[in-house]
Amino acid sequence: MPDAAETAVLTEVAEADFPTEYGHFRIHGFEGRGLAGGSAGRPEEAVVLVMGDVRSGEPPLLRIHSQCLTGDVFHSLRCDCRAQLEIALREVGRAGRGIIIYEHQEGRGIGLMNKLRAYALQDEGADTVEANEQLGFESDLRNYWLPAAILRKLGIAGVRLLSNNPDKVRALEEAGIVVAERVPCIAEEHESRRGYLETKREKMGHLLG
Repeated sequence: MPDAAETAVLTEVAEADFPTEYGHFRIHGFEGRGLAGGSAGRPEEAVVLVMGDVRSGEPPLLRIHSQCLTGDVFHSLRCDCRAQLEIALREVGRAGRGIIIYEHQEGRGIGLMNKLRAYALQDEGADTVEANEQLGFESDLRNYWLPAAILRKLGIAGVRLLSNNPDKVRALEEAGIVVAERVPCIAEEHESRRGYLETKREKMGHLLG
């Protein structure tokens, strides 16, 4: 029987031109099957924006961003997701080179409907970690094997990671990607997400100052 490494497949399904208000990117679509740490069933998917020459020179800026429909699309102030994405896009645009990996891991991996159930529990007094646990999940179900595989596919050995999450640093380094620098990605304070950020800091170890 072949082992997991032999059956793992990463496929680039499309690449296209992608102008944005932050600058000119190339947009890539990737599917991963059988990757370590991934689900055994349906393929994992990610959209990747690449600006400039990311293979030469100093390690490029990288943001690994988990999909957040409520924040990214509807501008929710319950979280800092959209703000972090905009910070990353702006910083990559300023640098003229960098990578945004957008993963389908809604609600820290519990999915959109469960995320809305967690919202309801938060309205009753639970924090984000407690809400996930009351629904029978760990506080964070995400893994970062797909982004690491994509970086290797793109020929990227080291990055400057735009993140406040030490788990992302550890995951990339464990997968053989050098994190040359962790670049803070801190949103402006807002009353509606104060408790959310405090839980990130106190219970999940996020580096928020």
